[in-house]
Amino acid sequence: MNPKKLLRPHKMINPERIISRFRVKKGLPPGATVFTGKKKVEKIAIHYLEFNEETLTDDLLDNESITNYHEPDETVMQWYDVRGLHDTTMIDDFGKVFKVHPLVLEDIVDVHQRPKFDEYEHGIYLCFRSLLFDEESEEIHTEQLSIYFGQGFLLSFQEQASDTFADVRQRIHNGRGRVRARGSDYLAYALLDAAIDHYFLVIESIEQRIEELEEEISSEPSDRTKSRIHHLKNEMIKVRKAISPLREAIGQFAKSDHEFIADRTQVFVRDAYDHTIQLMDIVETYRDTLSGLQDLYISELSFRMNKVMQVLTIVTTIFVPLSFLAGVYGMNFEHMPELKYRYSYFILLGVMALVGIGALILFKIKKWL
Repeated sequence: MNPKKLLRPHKMINPERIISRFRVKKGLPPGATVFTGKKKVEKIAIHYLEFNEETLTDDLLDNESITNYHEPDETVMQWYDVRGLHDTTMIDDFGKVFKVHPLVLEDIVDVHQRPKFDEYEHGIYLCFRSLLFDEESEEIHTEQLSIYFGQGFLLSFQEQASDTFADVRQRIHNGRGRVRARGSDYLAYALLDAAIDHYFLVIESIEQRIEELEEEISSEPSDRTKSRIHHLKNEMIKVRKAISPLREAIGQFAKSDHEFIADRTQVFVRDAYDHTIQLMDIVETYRDTLSGLQDLYISELSFRMNKVMQVLTIVTTIFVPLSFLAGVYGMNFEHMPELKYRYSYFILLGVMALVGIGALILFKIKKWL
C-alpha cells in the first residue's frame, strides 16, 4: 500500500469532463456510434464460443470477418465476446449482422451509461458495470459491460482485455451447470451473475479495510487514517452508483415477458435481484460505518488532546503554589527573619515537596489522575 496515494487530495468530479462526452455527440443524430471512453486495448479481440450440450467450438476471430458470420442457428448457442470498443466501424458491422437497434449501438460505445435493461424487436440489451478493487491503492476500478442477446446468440462487449466472464467461460468448457443446455437468456443471466459475484469480492475487501481502520483508530490514529476513511467513503459511492440502478434493471429483467426470456430463467434472475438488494444493504451499512469511524476518529483525537491538556493542567496546578513560595522568598526585602535562619533553605524545599505531594494525593482521590 502506497501512503502517498492515500494522502493525496480526493479528485472532485469535474463537470467539464461530464459535459465533454456530450460535446463529442453534438449535432449527430440519435443512434450515432461515437466512442466516448479511452482506448484501453491496442487490438480488439473477438472471442467466439459456439456450443450446445454435445458440441463446443472455441475460436479467436478478427474484426474483418464479421460480415461473414453465419446466421444464428437454433440448435447451437453463439457467444461473441468483444474486448475493446474504440472501433466503431466493427460495432456497426455487428449491428448489421445481428439487427441491433442503432440506439443500442450508441449505448455500447458510450462507456458512461447508467445500468439499464431495454427490450427491442430483435433482441434485448443489458448494460451494467464490473468492479475491481486495487489492493495497493485501495481504489475501485469500473468497466462498462454490455450484453445484447436474441434467439440463439449473445453479444458481450468489454472495455478491457481482461475477462470478467472467465468463470462462465470455464463452466462452459467443463460442461458444468445449465449454461450448455439453456438459451441466450440464461447465458445473459450467468454473465450478470458473474459480475455480481465480483461485487461481493469488492465489498469483502472494503470490509477488511474497515476492520483495519477500527484497529488503527483505537491504537494510533493519524492524518493517514483520516485520509483513508475519506477515500473509502468516496469509493463506496462508486459501488452504490453501480449497484443501485442495476437493481432496477434486474427487476425489469425478472418481470419481462419478452419472447426471448423463458419463464424458467426468470427464477434465477429473481435470485440475482435478491443479491443486489443484499449488496445495497451492505453498502449502506458500510457507508454508515465509515461515517461512524470518522466521528470516532475525531472523538479519539479530542480524547487524546484532553488527556494531554489534563496532564499539563495538573503540572501547572502543582507548580503554582511552588512558584508562589519561590517568588515570596525571592524578593529583595531586607527584613525577612527566615532568611537569617541556618536551615531556612532546606525547610522551604521540604514545604515545597509536601505541597507537591499533597496536590498529587488530592488529584488521585478526586480521580483526576
